[in-house]
Amino acid sequence: MSTLPGLRLAAALCLITTAVNLQAPYYDALATHDGLGATATGVAFACYVLGILPVLLLGGGLPERFGRRALIAVALALCIAATLLTLIAPGITTLGLARLLMGIATALTAASAPGFMQALIPPGDSRRATVWVTASTSLGFGLGAALTSLCLLREPSLTPPSLWGYLIAASLALAGLWRLNDDTRKTSEAVRIRLPAYPDGSAAFGAAILLAWATVGLVIALLPGVLERHALSAWSGFVTLGICSGGVLFQPLARLLAPATSVRLGLTILPPTYALIAWGALEGNLLAVLLGALGASSACYGFIYLGGLSGVLETADDRPDRASAGFFLMAYIGFSVPVVITGGLMERLGQEGALSTFGLALFVGCLLVAIRLWRQATGTQEPT
Repeated sequence: MSTLPGLRLAAALCLITTAVNLQAPYYDALATHDGLGATATGVAFACYVLGILPVLLLGGGLPERFGRRALIAVALALCIAATLLTLIAPGITTLGLARLLMGIATALTAASAPGFMQALIPPGDSRRATVWVTASTSLGFGLGAALTSLCLLREPSLTPPSLWGYLIAASLALAGLWRLNDDTRKTSEAVRIRLPAYPDGSAAFGAAILLAWATVGLVIALLPGVLERHALSAWSGFVTLGICSGGVLFQPLARLLAPATSVRLGLTILPPTYALIAWGALEGNLLAVLLGALGASSACYGFIYLGGLSGVLETADDRPDRASAGFFLMAYIGFSVPVVITGGLMERLGQEGALSTFGLALFVGCLLVAIRLWRQATGTQEPT
């Protein structure tokens, strides 16, 4: 069996996640254009999660009901529509609607991509299927922001050429999807509702990913506004690339560690690397921000992400789907709610005060979760 179908799907997955952060480097410019501040930016950013959560809760039976290829095609079409919206009417309100559509697209992808990839690549190579899905999506999350930053460094704009380039590439990927075979066994039954579950011992892993992805959300949504005072906001796309995609480099090491050990290591790395990001942004030290983003990514998309998900699945027994849904529910709450709160604090306390408050909360949270995991591992505390 040829690997070409798998490559076509990987390209589609990469382009779906590329759309998600395509506008990230000029969030602050969109807010300024509309006469709004950091709170509005945070709310628009959080609309992404409003699109994800319903599908995450209801999406257990979507692939069997409609087919995997159809879900990927719908996801790609939603990303094209969202990008068109931000081109036609750039602004915070449009950005919020676009991120809502992209959230739905991301959730549809999560529900169908792993099984589809496994069916397309040569039999008996399921590990490579997982690697292709995680690598293509992780690369896309950072790639879109980096491409837009390249365009903005050349000429500031609310409609950078990267958006037009994305529309062309995504349209080609959408056309390529129709040549893929989809052997999903469909059913006429209603879509199953699968509420998240939290088996004993899984709560600490969920709290860890909440803290990790809260840091990622803050860097993507609010850091460009901090860098703007040093005329460095156009570089924020490369920071997004670092914090979203850099963790792939650390995943092989994370796989060698026990889940709780991996998560504790990530929780140890996260506060100092966030401090480096915040200090570099406030002082206008771009190298410090980039190094901090790479270090934070090792925790957020390396040790905490893989270790946490593995730990949750070990506690899941016969409820792996519901347990993983609970894990991702915590992740996306972290990805959105702290960003909105911190954006509001920026308008009241200033950038230094808001970033310091977030950093203190992050340090305390990481310390408490690490202690909880250590007690669970040593048997000195009953899991709840």
